[in-house]
Parts: sequence; C-alpha cells; structure tokens
Amino acid sequence: MTEAAPRDVSGLAARKAALDLLAAALSRRAGLEDGLGAPALAALPPRDRAFARALAMATLRHLGPIDAALSARLRSPPPDQTLQALRLGVAQLFVLETPAHAAVGATVELAPKALRGLVNAVLRGLTREPPDLADPDRLAPDWLYARWRAAYGADDARAIAALIAEEPPTDLTLKPDAAPEGLAGERLPGGTFRTAMSGDVTGWPGFAEGRWWVQDASAAVPARALGVRPGETALDLCAAPGGKTLQLAAAGAQVTALDRSAARLRRVSENLARTGLAAEVVAAEAQAWPDSRSFEAVLLDSPCSATGTFRRHPDVLWVARPSDVPKLAQVQARLLEAAARRVKPGGRLVYCVCSLEPEEGEAQAAAFLTRAPAFRLDPIAPGEGGAPEASLRADGTLRILPHHRPGGTDGFYVARFRRGA
Repeated sequence: MTEAAPRDVSGLAARKAALDLLAAALSRRAGLEDGLGAPALAALPPRDRAFARALAMATLRHLGPIDAALSARLRSPPPDQTLQALRLGVAQLFVLETPAHAAVGATVELAPKALRGLVNAVLRGLTREPPDLADPDRLAPDWLYARWRAAYGADDARAIAALIAEEPPTDLTLKPDAAPEGLAGERLPGGTFRTAMSGDVTGWPGFAEGRWWVQDASAAVPARALGVRPGETALDLCAAPGGKTLQLAAAGAQVTALDRSAARLRRVSENLARTGLAAEVVAAEAQAWPDSRSFEAVLLDSPCSATGTFRRHPDVLWVARPSDVPKLAQVQARLLEAAARRVKPGGRLVYCVCSLEPEEGEAQAAAFLTRAPAFRLDPIAPGEGGAPEASLRADGTLRILPHHRPGGTDGFYVARFRRGA
C-alpha cells in the first residue's frame, strides 16, 4: 500500500530530515516520537515536512523486505549512514513511487562521497529487478514473527504481519454528547469513529472545541470494560497520554489519573482542559504512591513491549529485543499487585497491555489470580465495549489481534477482575 504523502518530489533537506528521523527511530524506544519533534524537521516547509515523515514511515513499515533486498546486493553491511540512505532510496522507489532518476540521484547525495558509486549501483540494480516489499513473511523481525506463529498459528501470524505495511486510518473517541460534524468516516461497534483523514488533527473540525480525542478502537475497549457509573471513584494507573482518563471522566466517574512521568501528564492535563472534562492528575510511582485511598474501579494500562501498536509505531518492532519481554513482565506483575491494593471490596480491576506477547497478557493474568485469591475473573461479554467477536477467549478475557477488525486495529490483551466483597 502506498503511504499517504505528497507525490511531488521534495528537496534534499526533506530527505536529510527523513534520514535523521529514521536513525532516531531505530536507535531507541521513543526515538521516532522524539525525532518527529526535532527542530530540523519542524523548520521545514509543511510540504517537505510531510514528505520527510511519510518517507521515514514508509521505510519503517517495509524495513524487513527492504533489508532483505539490500542484503542480496551487498557483500557486507555498509556504514550506518549509507545503509539508512539506501533504505530510504528503496522506499522512495517502490513504496512512494518516486521517479527513479529523482530517488536515485537524491539518495546518492545523502551518502558519503566514497560510497556514492555503490549506492547508485545498488539502487539501479533494484530498479531492473524490483523487490517484493509486501511479503508478510519478511515484514516483521524473525524473532517476533516466530513468537506470533507459536502463539497464534501460521495463518493469524501472517495476517498480523501483513498489516505492518498498511497505513492505518485514524480512530477518534467522541464525548457522549458530541457528533462527528465535518468529519468523513464511520462508526465502529462500541462507538469509535474511524476516518481516513490524515495530517495534523489539530485543524480538524471539533478538535479545538474538545468534541473528541484520538484513540485507537482497541485502546478504547478497556475503559468501556471497566463499566464506570456516574459518581463512582476510578483510578487510572499509568494514565498518560490520557485517552482512558478522558473516557472515564466522560462517563461521569470521579477520576484520579496517576503516572510516574510529570512531563507526559502535561498532555493529559491539556486534553482535559481542551475537552472540558475533569480529573485529579497525580505524578507518582504507582507502587510508592503514599495516598491511602481505594477505588471502586481501577484501570491499569501497564508499560509493555507495545508490539501491538506497530500500525502507527512500526519502529517498536525493530527496537524491541527478546530480553525486553521477561523484564517487562516483572514490571507488570508488580504494578498489578499495586493496582489490586487500590481496589475496594466488590470493586473492579481492568488490566490491559498493547502487546501481542502472551507473557505480558494471558500469562500475567493467570499468575495474578494465583497470587491474589481475593480476586476472580469477571468475564467480558461477547462484543462488550466494541471488542471484535474473534477476540473473546474462553475465559472471558480479550486477545485483540490487529486483523480482528476490518481496516486493522491495535493488538491488545484485556482482563477484568472483581474483588470479593
């Protein structure tokens, strides 16, 4: 699928910005997010800035087959800058469909002088023998793809991987009294509004008036599953960036939004102000928070490998490491115990992760139940909260896979527990 981007060829400055963005995205977690805020990118004219972003994203969405195509033509890995330039060149040629003379010429300019002949030869060779950049068996890192096959079977793993190359639509959660005026799209089960519009959402109808916020359809399910009623007390642990806090507040709950990052909580406060919703915002570690309160409803969207978010953050697939999963599982276990301590007798606890890895979902819920005899699973009903029917597991928890919703959706695991009275 061709990435949405201006078809006119931008200049060398845009490609240099894309090169920097790609390098940042592959260097560390949050590298892509940090790179998108870099001054060099912001200084570009809007059209060049859009091209730079689209080029970097197209490269990340097809990185596996791009690297396979380059490896077949390189005797040894080139220096990092040259490799990144080659990756951008292949994405220009075969994803953005930039004319060959422009794509090859500009990519050569990005490479060190001593290696420009190599870059020219490799890209010219690929124009004669175009690679298949949409092969699902190459779109994910080998180790992750193997995990998905083991967990979900070959057919589901291939369907998951195929979505890596697709540019996703934008999902919005509307305030209960709001309508999607001026927005083209459709209502999904559960109430999410999906639009094919792209670009800067701050200029879209209804944003400034606070009628909606951006939130993937899967990410909206956990707060709905919590089922808060007006006046109930609710705690949103690990609350930033705040979509679930807004949902709980819009449902009439008395919400406390807690997160360890004061910087990330600023975005929560900004969205509360924009939407006219109210919540108590607290910067603190969940496990060390000195407040003694307990709550009728607690939502824990735990830190995780985030492999389920690859549709909008394809970089997560390439910066994740196999060792991350067991390390994060330990963090999740500790946070679950901290969350459980905050649930009043008879109250509800929803645990969720935007991960496709069973150790962070199914295994985490099972282990929690063995450690916390006061809690039992509270099965989620078929279709509850807009969850795809295919995502419901036999025990009443949800394993939402990206292909479970037409047009794609984030991968999530969701479990609801109830504390005994």
